[in-house]
Amino acid sequence: MIQLCFIDGKFVGPDEAVLPISDLIIQRGVGVFEAFASFGGKSLMLTPHMERFIASAKSSEIANIPDIEYMKGVVREGIARVGHDVRIRTFLTGGDSFDTEKGCFPEPRFFVIFDDAGLISEEDRERGVMLEPVSFGRDNPEVKSVNYRATYKMPKEAYDILYCPGGEITECGHSNFFLVVDGKIITAPLTRVLKGTTRGAVIELAKQDGYVVEERCPLWSELSGASEAFITGSMKLVVPAVRIGGITIADGKMGAVTRRMIELYKKYMEKWLE
Repeated sequence: MIQLCFIDGKFVGPDEAVLPISDLIIQRGVGVFEAFASFGGKSLMLTPHMERFIASAKSSEIANIPDIEYMKGVVREGIARVGHDVRIRTFLTGGDSFDTEKGCFPEPRFFVIFDDAGLISEEDRERGVMLEPVSFGRDNPEVKSVNYRATYKMPKEAYDILYCPGGEITECGHSNFFLVVDGKIITAPLTRVLKGTTRGAVIELAKQDGYVVEERCPLWSELSGASEAFITGSMKLVVPAVRIGGITIADGKMGAVTRRMIELYKKYMEKWLE
């Protein structure tokens, strides 16, 4: 449930937050966003999220982006106003026009939605999730655009889709994907996937803990020999993927590497709270 919004330079209730139908986020799907959560009143990886937000906007030809410190201030004030931990979604729209001479959307709208976090329960984390494979990849993976239509086409029991173009595995609709084979952690390179903030933290922690991390696309053919798989994201943190379509990963339970990544992430999570 939406608790609070920020739009047109002010905080308002959800019933008062309105976009004009002329905005190109409505007419043409031009817009970018970020989604992350607060824990203990602080945002998880606020700066990396806002940096990625700005990079996505620039890659989408959105100009006149608000200052990063201004946007971070809005996020912090919104969390304080709600008074409990929330999910935060920041948006930049295409505005009402495209400047053909400058090749950009010159008047974007910045708005933020603060709603109930909807974090995965520890019981579901322990149980693990099922991913639904699809045979295509994400369009323009370096940009976190508002087009998430593909993620709605999956069975009810699936937690997320898994992009598997041409026998390679890249990422999920809302998460980064990791496969563990022969003790090595394998995940797709940033040239193929969205730059996940939790992805980067997990790779850092894994290397510090002595694991070998290969940044290449896992292969579909490697699933049958994998000892475990897991996904990462700003709100889910680290979650085991125990089934992919009709394939059960190893014994269908959380593996030792995944459990260790969860333990390490929670241990050091405080350093990424802002």
